[in-house]
Amino acid sequence: MKNLRRKTLAAASAVSLGVGLAVTGGMAPAASAAGPDTTYLVLAPQGATTDKAVARVASARGSIVAEYDQIGVLVVRSTNPEFAADVAGAGVDSVAATTGLGSAIEEGETVEVDAAAVAAAAGDPTGEPLYGQQWDMPMIDVPEAHAVTTGSANVVVGVLDSGISSSHPDLASQIAKDKSASCLGGVVNTSEAAWNPTTSDHGTHVAGTIAAAINGVGVTGVAPGVKVAAVKVVNDDGLIYPEAAVCGFLWAAEHGMRVTNNSYYIDPWELNCRNDERQRPVWQAVQRAIRYSQSKGVLHVASAGNSNYDLAHKNVDDGSPNDGSAPVEVREVNSACLVLPGEAPGVVTVSAVGPTGAKSYYSSYGTGVVDVTAPGGDTRFRTQGARSTLTDGILSTTFNTSTKTNGWGYKQGTSMSSPHAAGVAALAASAHPGINPGALAALLENTAVAQSCPEGVYNPVPLIAAGPHAYDATCAGGERNGFYGAGMVNAYQVVK
Repeated sequence: MKNLRRKTLAAASAVSLGVGLAVTGGMAPAASAAGPDTTYLVLAPQGATTDKAVARVASARGSIVAEYDQIGVLVVRSTNPEFAADVAGAGVDSVAATTGLGSAIEEGETVEVDAAAVAAAAGDPTGEPLYGQQWDMPMIDVPEAHAVTTGSANVVVGVLDSGISSSHPDLASQIAKDKSASCLGGVVNTSEAAWNPTTSDHGTHVAGTIAAAINGVGVTGVAPGVKVAAVKVVNDDGLIYPEAAVCGFLWAAEHGMRVTNNSYYIDPWELNCRNDERQRPVWQAVQRAIRYSQSKGVLHVASAGNSNYDLAHKNVDDGSPNDGSAPVEVREVNSACLVLPGEAPGVVTVSAVGPTGAKSYYSSYGTGVVDVTAPGGDTRFRTQGARSTLTDGILSTTFNTSTKTNGWGYKQGTSMSSPHAAGVAALAASAHPGINPGALAALLENTAVAQSCPEGVYNPVPLIAAGPHAYDATCAGGERNGFYGAGMVNAYQVVK
């Protein structure tokens, strides 16, 4: 995830949203000159089937590429420049083009561990040569948890991300290939090549934190006994589009996943505003997908963001859009604007801490928004921001997309804290078979180790180049607070 803050969406980016009269009786509208091939989300009324919407799409000269009747959502492509207006009417609740709504995943810098260093690394009680550099694992009592269980192979964690390297020696045995798929374009593709990484190793790094094998090769995951499924939602340009996320949540729901990890946000404006005409259909479609998957037993875990932003007091967004499609704008925002999926109801939202257990300088926060915290790395705290100490990041599995080689390396971000929480949730689901998503979320919070707010204005990086107050933050709350939620997730406490 990326830097935050915003303004009203530019009118030029919006397509007519279909508030006018529509043609009825199946009569096709008069043909107009073809426009660009555009993807749309078409939503039927809540609780209704998509039958009428399907008919309207056909009459408006659209082609359905994915039909999610479970939630009343269609993914449609059309070259009709008046499609949004033409499709409106009975059986269609809302429609929006997703052009320009791809959010860039924040890659962060990957610092790879030299192969010779891996070979020379000393062993460890886990049997993993690089475990001694995984300061994050003892922080959440992973060794103690593994003495009880490493997790059940019946528990599958969906990694909604950029794909997972199926040839990585720490992950090859850990991937549920029969439950892995690409969801790019909102369309399922189950070929192994489709769900492997192409231009990003973000998903491979996340997957290693969750479930890297104990096999004497590299690192260990929080829950090495469980399986991960690659659900590719990040395209080769590094963008996540709403239709891919909807597909991912539905795929997880229909394939028995117990947990998903979501280290991203949807929409290049980090806050999705439900009162914005263009963004509202995205919120509705994604929320329906999340609710449906929760009803099928899936708990979603998401990162809070890397903007050092108080999500409980939203007023300005001055760091969006993040997809490079337009200059960064400034917009006023309010409580109708939410990080999606992190602030969707029932989703466990995770902030990040560094090796001391204090909030990472970049981590977003917010009372009533952050549910728990977990290690995400903080490479700047030792020097007050002047320089990076790379080993204070999170060490996990990597895939060099240039050389097409597997390895291990460091990243930092709430993208790294979220999979720690997802791994703990997977251990909990293993130890408590049949637990429902609500009870699983409650268990994560109730077993978390409370972290106290620091006094006054918090800023561990006053020497950072962005300026002495660029990362000022103030924590509010008591035992449960805006920086850490209920506290640090604890792997042992959920399984003992």
